Amino acid sequence: MEIEFYMLDDTYEVIGNEPHILIYGISRDGRRILLRDRRFRPYFYVVLSDDADPNAMAKKIKALSEPSSPIIDVSPVERKYFGKPVKALKVTTVIPESVRRYRERIKGLPGIVEVLEADVRFSLRYILDNNLRPCGWHRAEVAEIPKKPGLRVEAEYEVVGPIVSLEDSTPPRDLRILAFDIEAYSKTGSPKPVQDPVIIIGVMNDKGEFKSFTANGLDDKDAIQGFVKYVVDYDPDIIVGYNSDSFDWPYLLERGRKLGLKIDVSRRLGVEPQTSTYGHVSVQGRLNVDLYRFAEEIPEIKVKSLDVVADYLGVMKRSERTLVDYTEIPKYWDDPSKRSILLKYNEDDVKSTIGLAEKFLPFAMQLSYLTRLPLDQVGAASVGNRLEWFLMYEAMKAGELIPNREEKEAEPYKGAVVLQPVKGIHDNVAVLDFSSMYPNLMIKYNVGPDTIEREGECSPETHNIAPEVGHCFRREPPGFFKSVLTKLLELRRAIKSELKKYPPDSVEYRLLDERQRAVKILANAAYGYMGWVGARWYCRECAEAVTAWGRDTITRVIKYAESLGLKVIYGDTDSIFVKYDKEKVEKLIKYVEEELGLEIKIDKVYKRVFFTEAKKRYAGLLEDGRIDIVGFEAVRGDWAELAKEVQEEITEILLKEGDLEKAIEYVRNVVSRVKSGLIPLEKLIIWKTLTKKPDEYSAEAPHVSAARKLMKRGIRVDVNDKIGFVVVKGGGRVSDRAEPYIFVKDPKMLDDAYYIDHQIIPAAMRILGYFGVTEAQLKKASQQTPSQRSLLDFLKQKKNQST
Repeated sequence: MEIEFYMLDDTYEVIGNEPHILIYGISRDGRRILLRDRRFRPYFYVVLSDDADPNAMAKKIKALSEPSSPIIDVSPVERKYFGKPVKALKVTTVIPESVRRYRERIKGLPGIVEVLEADVRFSLRYILDNNLRPCGWHRAEVAEIPKKPGLRVEAEYEVVGPIVSLEDSTPPRDLRILAFDIEAYSKTGSPKPVQDPVIIIGVMNDKGEFKSFTANGLDDKDAIQGFVKYVVDYDPDIIVGYNSDSFDWPYLLERGRKLGLKIDVSRRLGVEPQTSTYGHVSVQGRLNVDLYRFAEEIPEIKVKSLDVVADYLGVMKRSERTLVDYTEIPKYWDDPSKRSILLKYNEDDVKSTIGLAEKFLPFAMQLSYLTRLPLDQVGAASVGNRLEWFLMYEAMKAGELIPNREEKEAEPYKGAVVLQPVKGIHDNVAVLDFSSMYPNLMIKYNVGPDTIEREGECSPETHNIAPEVGHCFRREPPGFFKSVLTKLLELRRAIKSELKKYPPDSVEYRLLDERQRAVKILANAAYGYMGWVGARWYCRECAEAVTAWGRDTITRVIKYAESLGLKVIYGDTDSIFVKYDKEKVEKLIKYVEEELGLEIKIDKVYKRVFFTEAKKRYAGLLEDGRIDIVGFEAVRGDWAELAKEVQEEITEILLKEGDLEKAIEYVRNVVSRVKSGLIPLEKLIIWKTLTKKPDEYSAEAPHVSAARKLMKRGIRVDVNDKIGFVVVKGGGRVSDRAEPYIFVKDPKMLDDAYYIDHQIIPAAMRILGYFGVTEAQLKKASQQTPSQRSLLDFLKQKKNQST
């Protein structure tokens, strides 16, 4: 019989002396099922020296066979290695764990050049070999078999024939998602599961149903058991948390061991969650996704706490949610009149988590579908590892052997061009972006570890020679990376074309849009991947050559733009900022396409933008009225939230209203409010991470001093803890006056002079200093009737003064 199913995950088990691949999925009719494939066996490849006899080597390898996992086949195969045909043997055994042991024994034999692919995990090898796509639909020839005891699925099948991807990533209509969040009780700082109970576990499912499991005082046994039962009963396909891989799951598991409880929530009775590859927590049969992994990839969000990320992404306004500091959790729990506040805090966390799942999961699922890494792993994997799995599949399909991963020492190389900006205010500025510049350069010049000429003759007639660095690449035949990147860019173009068929608010549009974004990220990662020392296809010269061609290309484009009379204001990596002249810009685009064979387009147009003399630092007003800030943010760990708020407000006033005096007046008002103690204390907290134990610091930094004060109060402090402190009034060094913020309740206790001189004024001066504004001007008493002097007036005066 044939069955169609949506693939969630796969794993394996060994029964008797036979490995079984286990595929968890959802059938077309909505049943949660398990497919068991008993036919697949672990294997690896052996590359032989040119003078080795394959038959003789096969006999030697077979002679190493062990009864516990016999070598059942050694066969010669036709394969390429870095583009060149090699003599190779495919060695097949029985038990996956024996592969690495055989690798070590075989690689010492005379005539063996290399042993490859022994480090490819068995369950993921099955995905690659069978062209499977996690988060995608498949058809398989199966036979229904009696469901084995302990499986929490509705049916079990044995795969007896082909299993084929249907190339469809549409999620099942009834995909079940569950968000959860725990609160732990500790009066001594960071909670420890061996002694501190879990007092609240909040859950919310994809239907919007919220439930809270609470401890009986400090007895958390029933709460944990209630959570476990709920998970099993609701039977989610995806479980989401926020920082759950690092906190919630490890805490529950260790707490369970302390209490003699099993966190038995998987689709396999008695199998607890466990930390697996890339540091993610694996829940067999379900997909556990830590959404924090995706928040980490948003550079605009500097503080990655759940409340801040949810606010930034429009899930839940921080100003409208309940906030409780973890150090005060015992106070709220112990006081019956305050306990409801703590419960609401947990509920808001869970609601934020399910809201972030709606934002992140569509992209994550497309990334899983494209890379073939299961959803629970794709978030935890680095961008390089995600691309690598895509490359591994493409290599296997092309008959290329996959190189081993070998850690090497990092070798630096020169990066991209970043021009010195023309400082000042500029109106009507177009930003021209190269479309996938680095992938296209790799395609154009056939760059890759299999095309680089390190020893043979390098001729301009037959090779591409990188400017500046001189690295040489064969023009023919097309290399592995050229083939893969061509496919990726063609795929993205096809997806974007398909997008046009659907309205932007449709499910189809969102799915395709997330897929094209995932494809773009993979393609753009290729050049950096080659320069990553952990890459299987590591090639420092390749990465260096790509950046050299990138610098050469953008330099040529800038020269041509200037020859057209276009004023170039700034350039960075793969984009240039020019004074917008429609006709001249069109000529520049035509030159790039026809002469350089690359694509460039107008990415955005600023109505007004200003630059300081610093690179990568500008702020612009877009045509739709949005403010775009790059590099100005006060985002270092020693800046309070108020400093960033001041910068953002100043920028908006200057760009939207062009009113310098109003911006100055705004800062003066903030200064006045700080002096009067009217700023909420939470906006004045400074956060800094402890990189070592407090007693290991030689210098007494403010956050170290605050950490030591926490310890004196009996609160435990660990390495990597974020220490929140405020600076209070008094004499002596700042570090002496740095107090843990939880001990300070009245904003009037804070040292207003410190916050004015070291937070507000420096943050404001990063922008206003360009316009000649002085610190003294900002500290003047607030004016009730500002003169409304415009930026234009100010700059005219500045110009007159200079002449």
